[in-house]
Amino acid sequence: MASRLRERDAMSFVIRGLSPEPFQPLFALDDAALAARNIRRVVADADRGFPCRVTLQDARQGETLLLLPFLHHDVSGPYRASGPIYVREVALSGGVAEFRDELPPSFPRRLLSLRAYDAEGQMRDADVVEGVDAAPHLQRLLDLPGVAYLHVHNARPGCYACRVDPA
Repeated sequence: MASRLRERDAMSFVIRGLSPEPFQPLFALDDAALAARNIRRVVADADRGFPCRVTLQDARQGETLLLLPFLHHDVSGPYRASGPIYVREVALSGGVAEFRDELPPSFPRRLLSLRAYDAEGQMRDADVVEGVDAAPHLQRLLDLPGVAYLHVHNARPGCYACRVDPA
C-alpha cells in the first residue's frame, strides 16, 4: 500500500521508475547471450526481495525478472555509480511508474538510504531512514540549498531503487 503525504504537507516530489524500453530487447535473449552481458534471468522465489526498478513494486513469487548491472548515476566525477537492479518481465507492458507525493509500494518494508545531489552530481547530504517514514526525509533533503535530485537505495542490500525529483 502506498503511503500518502498528509494533506497539510506540501505537494513537492515525484518518484519515477525506470523506462522499460531499454530492457525490452533483453528478455528475448537466451541465457548465454544474457550471461555475455553480465545479466541473469531469475524467477522470484518469494513475494519480497525482488524489487523491480520499472514498476517500483516487488515481484510476486514465480515472476520472471532480469538481474543486471545498471549505471544509475551517470555523472562526471567521483559519484558516478552503477549497481545491480531487477526488472520484471511484466513491467514491459506498462509505462513508467510515477508516484507524486506518495511512496512506492516497495518502500515501507525497507531501510532506505537517501542521497541528495546537486545539478553537477555532487553529493550534498544523505540519510538512512525506515521506508515507512521516508516522505518527510525526502522533502527535507529536496529543500536543502543546491539540491537538485535524490537517489534512493535499499540500504541493506545496497541496491539502487529510484530517483526523486522536485515536482
